[in-house]
Amino acid sequence: PDKPLEAKMCYGTSSIEHPGVSMISMERGKFYIGGKVEGLSVPPRPFPCPDPAAVRAMLPEGKDVVAFQCRNPIHRAHYELFTRALDAENVGEGAVCLVHPTMGPTQDDDISGLVRYHTYEVLAKEVNNPAIRWAYLPYSMHMAGPREAIQHMIIRKNYGCTHFIIGRDMAGSKSSIDGEDFYGAYDAQDLAKANAAELGMKTVPSLNVVYTDEDGYVTADVAEKKGLSVKKLSGTKFRKMLRGGEDIPEWFAFKSVVKVLREHQ
Repeated sequence: PDKPLEAKMCYGTSSIEHPGVSMISMERGKFYIGGKVEGLSVPPRPFPCPDPAAVRAMLPEGKDVVAFQCRNPIHRAHYELFTRALDAENVGEGAVCLVHPTMGPTQDDDISGLVRYHTYEVLAKEVNNPAIRWAYLPYSMHMAGPREAIQHMIIRKNYGCTHFIIGRDMAGSKSSIDGEDFYGAYDAQDLAKANAAELGMKTVPSLNVVYTDEDGYVTADVAEKKGLSVKKLSGTKFRKMLRGGEDIPEWFAFKSVVKVLREHQ
């Protein structure tokens, strides 16, 4: 195979500083095998990954289905984001959200799929929200930015979704050398919007929600307009608090999720 060309076409770059290009260059073998593939059995996994037909069967007929893709444990801001997406102008009444995390290995510092599965399961029981469906996707992120956003839309359409939440810098990646971004913050959103009609999907922009002392979770523009006091907790600080056994503020994370993460440190 022409690996530099493959990398350029898939990731938009042939720089080995990109984790996907590094994988193609250093992990994949010298030869590729092509042709018709026939499955003999479903690969064994430590958690259920229902196929598209099974997922479609658990979705309401004739209603919009908004897909939320993630590769990390879900915290309060994420929950606010995808539940509020059901109120978007282009989402119909009675819609549901399909929380559909990718469960395969991705980057070295990511939490394992099995641990994340346990966090999703306890959270589903805790929130007990009838407007949310949960399923798991046997897929590893490639951090391919805009092109991967398109692939996720196609995948979720196969699973019965009508809408897809596109986050800021979705599937983004930084250089392993200087930390520079390979893609623009809104490249994925722009490419998804431009191709949504052809794909037969609609996009729902990811809201920038923040927590405030006065009004709880609101969108960032509302917080700025009202002059509200915004609370922040970085992912790095959260992980440090988790390791140190410190109390995690409930405005940031669900207790059930924190408990699972601590049990599997």
